[in-house]
Amino acid sequence: MSLYFAPLTRARASMPGNVPNAMMAEYYAQRSGPDGADILLSEATPVSPQAHGYYATPGIHTEAQVDGWKQVTDSVHAAGSEIWCQLWHVGRMSHAALQPDGAAPVSSTSTPSGRHVYVDDSFERILCSEPRALETEEISTVIESYRHAAELSMRAGFDGVEVHGANGYLIEQFLRSGVNDRDDHYGGILANRLRFALEVTEAVCSVFDSDRVGFRVSPISGDLEADRGEHDMLETYGVLADELAAMDLAFLDVVESFTVGQREPGLDVICARLREAFSGGDARSSSGRPVRQYVAGGGFTPEDGERAIASGRCDHVMYGRLFIANPDLGRRLLDGLPLADPDPETFYGGGAEGYTDYPAWS
Repeated sequence: MSLYFAPLTRARASMPGNVPNAMMAEYYAQRSGPDGADILLSEATPVSPQAHGYYATPGIHTEAQVDGWKQVTDSVHAAGSEIWCQLWHVGRMSHAALQPDGAAPVSSTSTPSGRHVYVDDSFERILCSEPRALETEEISTVIESYRHAAELSMRAGFDGVEVHGANGYLIEQFLRSGVNDRDDHYGGILANRLRFALEVTEAVCSVFDSDRVGFRVSPISGDLEADRGEHDMLETYGVLADELAAMDLAFLDVVESFTVGQREPGLDVICARLREAFSGGDARSSSGRPVRQYVAGGGFTPEDGERAIASGRCDHVMYGRLFIANPDLGRRLLDGLPLADPDPETFYGGGAEGYTDYPAWS
């Protein structure tokens, strides 16, 4: 079993330019090595200027960002862990203030979201702008931005990439029938709604071998302002998992809850279906790396994680908030040491406080 560090938006990139910096390198390094995570996922990282939806999130679409991320990957590798870049496009979860030339955010739909985002250093959230539905001929350009971001991720020293297909962002906006109201070959029947996710993944796999590509899903129906409807969660996510498993991806990262200790009714059946596709175990690629692994995360306590591994329903467990306040979480879990609680007031923005100042166990 490997311990994964979940992708967590912390909004500490240097502005302007959304550039990773030395403080971020220290933060990731603290959570690496034998006392930390085996594999770290970067915070969600926009693949283009259009992909941004929150202030001060680090991108992966400029040379300055590549140089900034190189500091991070070097620090993690020096500690002895792997780090993968989570590739992100927020779609309609954005505001014109963050978009090039103040344009409308793009999506699968022109229907607005009820979500709120922060657009400046006040970190006060405001309602997302009304989106513009992508024209069919524009979609290939968005897919190309993912491929290019994968190229830049490789140059920045990342060990792999994860496609962010969860939490109501662009890929999920194409996937879900309650959001996607298109009448072209990217909308309507399930095969069409899957097309964007699969074409993005294929583009990324043209850069990284598939055993260095993961995919994140959140098969939860009604959370996040109740604007993420899907009439058949089991079929939609089951078929998606089958298609991704056929590519021999490294892992499926499944967000099983947005709240510690709570699971949506019916989710266990969906997760069992995903496990059928990502059966994991000792499956290996031709180069010997693990493939089709199931990584469970989202609201897990250490006890939940132990039970999930012991039951065989997943191969690995991913922790996020616990890693914020416990940079040496791997050691604490192994030795049964007390866990510190993170301060939610310092989750987004700011400096070292609540970011790099949580101590390791002593």
